[in-house]
Amino acid sequence: MIVELRDYQVHTGKLPELVRLYETEGTAIQQEILGTFVGAFTTDVGDLSTYTHMWAYEDFADRAERRARLAADERWKAFLPKILPLIHTQRNRIMVPTSYSPLR
Repeated sequence: MIVELRDYQVHTGKLPELVRLYETEGTAIQQEILGTFVGAFTTDVGDLSTYTHMWAYEDFADRAERRARLAADERWKAFLPKILPLIHTQRNRIMVPTSYSPLR
């Protein structure tokens, strides 16, 4: 198993709108295609105006296949123009669990 952390640095003042859009539209589309939704978070201390979501995959091939399906999905293509103007930068990290991690 791998876990992808996707951090979005959102334009100041736009975080509530981004969270609302993901809550009401985006996450449902993603869950249908990406599978295991670990969670969505905002930052309270540190880099403010940051939205993070985490997705678990069997392996890199599973992630690649699911991400390609998401990118091709017409509902996702219609959703992206709603959120892209709100996002300043993005950073992705792939996390590999330790042998004692509950998610393995």
